[in-house]
Amino acid sequence: MISKLLVTESMLSPVAHYSCDLISDEKNNLRVDMKECSKSINRRLADSRFARRYFVGHGIDIGGKPDPLSLYAEFFPLMSSVKTWDLEDGDAQYLEDIADETLDFVHSSHCLEHLRDPSEGLSNWLRVVKPGGYVVVTVPDEDLYEQGVFPSQFNKDHKVTFTVFKTKSWSRASINLLDLIRELGACCEVVKIEVLDSNYRYSLPRYDQTLTPVAECGIELIFRKKSAQEISNGSRIMGVDKALSRETTVHLNQYKDDMQSMKNSNLSAPPFQNNSEI
Repeated sequence: MISKLLVTESMLSPVAHYSCDLISDEKNNLRVDMKECSKSINRRLADSRFARRYFVGHGIDIGGKPDPLSLYAEFFPLMSSVKTWDLEDGDAQYLEDIADETLDFVHSSHCLEHLRDPSEGLSNWLRVVKPGGYVVVTVPDEDLYEQGVFPSQFNKDHKVTFTVFKTKSWSRASINLLDLIRELGACCEVVKIEVLDSNYRYSLPRYDQTLTPVAECGIELIFRKKSAQEISNGSRIMGVDKALSRETTVHLNQYKDDMQSMKNSNLSAPPFQNNSEI
């Protein structure tokens, strides 16, 4: 499934909004800012990679104005800065004012589905990240959010729907994220892809569960930009030339020594045969 073939003019709303997590009720003249980034914080704090790897250095939060990542910057102490990039900053599909390979990370929560060409948008998000940098994206899952109806009844500005992978979808605008990732080419290293349904209640009737304080109804995709050398080698470059402190060297060698000592002390007994009373 390729987004350029799926997103036709008849499927687009007149105005291409891309502020994330915004639901409009035109009948009652209401605007409801969803808090999908906020919902993700406790989950992300439980995974040390967000603080140690993903949100490190300088980055942007695309479409984050209603619920910006910057509100929680203190939870990610290696984050130097994060700029909220929204409508007034330019088109999120192109990021024309941002030079290639100038950022350490890109974050976007529920914005990609608002772009006319998600494939081009994701390619440009990867373009502005330095080698070794990360792109962290959350999108609605078509089954958890749209729930069999498109155009979406819960957010009329959604241009496409997303799934991790299906051979057949009910949605005429469905995009397999695995296909979308493949289009990014050799520089994209997939780190994580997860359906965020831990607080989703499958027993409820059809209902927009993002209105609740707990359900995310989405898919989180994290990928890393490979360096030219990594692409050439066909593998991740490890710290082979990194000098270790004496303390670290002593402890790592002790682990090896301990393992050898255990093996040497039990040479006469085959493993997993001792069934004597504990």
